[in-house]
Amino acid sequence: MTDFGDLGLPDALLSVLAETGYASPTPIQRLSLPPLLAGQDLIAQSRTGSGKTAAFAIPLLTRVDAGRRELQALVLCPTRDLCAQVAGEIRKLGRYQPNLQVLIVCGGQPPRPQAQALERGVQVVVATPGRLLDHLERGRLMLDGVRTLVLDEADRMLDMGFREDIARILAQTPPLRQTALFSATFDEAVLELSAHYQRAPQRVAVSDAPPAIAQWRQEVAEADRLSSLISLLRAGAHESAIVFCNRKLTVDTVAEQLRRAGLPADRLHGGLEQRERDLALTKFRNGSTRVLVATDVAARGLDIAGLAAVVNYELPGSPEVYVHRIGRTGRAGAQGLAVTLHGPGDAERIKEIEQYTGTPIPYRRPEVTEAGAETAEPALKTLSIGGGRKDKIRPGDILGALTGEAGLRAEQVGRIEITDKLSFVALHADCAGRALVRLREGRIKGRRFRVELLH
Repeated sequence: MTDFGDLGLPDALLSVLAETGYASPTPIQRLSLPPLLAGQDLIAQSRTGSGKTAAFAIPLLTRVDAGRRELQALVLCPTRDLCAQVAGEIRKLGRYQPNLQVLIVCGGQPPRPQAQALERGVQVVVATPGRLLDHLERGRLMLDGVRTLVLDEADRMLDMGFREDIARILAQTPPLRQTALFSATFDEAVLELSAHYQRAPQRVAVSDAPPAIAQWRQEVAEADRLSSLISLLRAGAHESAIVFCNRKLTVDTVAEQLRRAGLPADRLHGGLEQRERDLALTKFRNGSTRVLVATDVAARGLDIAGLAAVVNYELPGSPEVYVHRIGRTGRAGAQGLAVTLHGPGDAERIKEIEQYTGTPIPYRRPEVTEAGAETAEPALKTLSIGGGRKDKIRPGDILGALTGEAGLRAEQVGRIEITDKLSFVALHADCAGRALVRLREGRIKGRRFRVELLH
């Protein structure tokens, strides 16, 4: 299979694939799609960023009957961020399937709206094991109609201690369901999971060429770690970067110090409310925040298009985490950069990472920048609009309001992102204030909405 057209997919799905830039299947899609579309169980090994979400989302959508308002497909993920990414991909690919309802069921969000949506009926649930189990135990949903079950990043779920939860969930699904298991590794625990819950699965593995990532390291004294990071980020003033730290407190401190140094930075870790996490990712995706400081909650499943660099502010706890961190950059064939700051006593840990990856990490002297050097103002700012998909707002409506009543040129408008109840638009910083005033005074689709400038 070399082309999506070879698969006998519905015309509506082929149209979405063409519109969203799926030119040809990736290696994991070429291997996974035929057996999954044929109804077989599958265990697949592939790194993050290889296109595995579409590899299971496409077959899943062909098996869902959107005319029946009952649960038919279940995807289990280790983190809520991955849940959001997977659900977004399924919605995008299924947008021409009328009445398709995809629900995210995970922690960090109030359970009541999830329970209400389950009561109304959905066809697809994307969930973390813990929150899903809570809804199951409260009788808010039944799994006896599930035809397709996907365990995404199964190795990570096992590492996080979800094995017992997975067992309790799968015990409530039909024995003749189709089960797809995707994992970055085929370790003993993953193979045992497959043997217990799959029926004669087809096994595929993609030894993708490693991402195009240039790696180098910089030795720093502890007292100079923060100033070294600031100099490093200033040296690439127009690029985006994720800075990984090991602890939430360190993330908070580093993000604050970067902002004080004039760098547009935000933070992401498990201690934040879901709304804070969503806003941080929205601003980072649209470019109004250039630096995202994060714990390893962002190291798995987070896919930011065009991410220029990853910086390890501290060495991670294991070589595996190092690989997952740097895999955020260099995706889809683009050149990426991974820089690691380490102390004088970290030689053995560096050697362990190099042995694990089979790639040396060369030492590079830091580029010197003046401590008081002026940094460029953020190129973009983000407006929040108090209406979304449920209000029938589309990107064209917002663009029309901005280029009409607000008087902006189309090239001054950046990424527009629409959620169920809110919309976000990135604007050139020099016109964001004017747009804010005009949108507050004007209307979108004939209605007034609350408009705020996010900081």
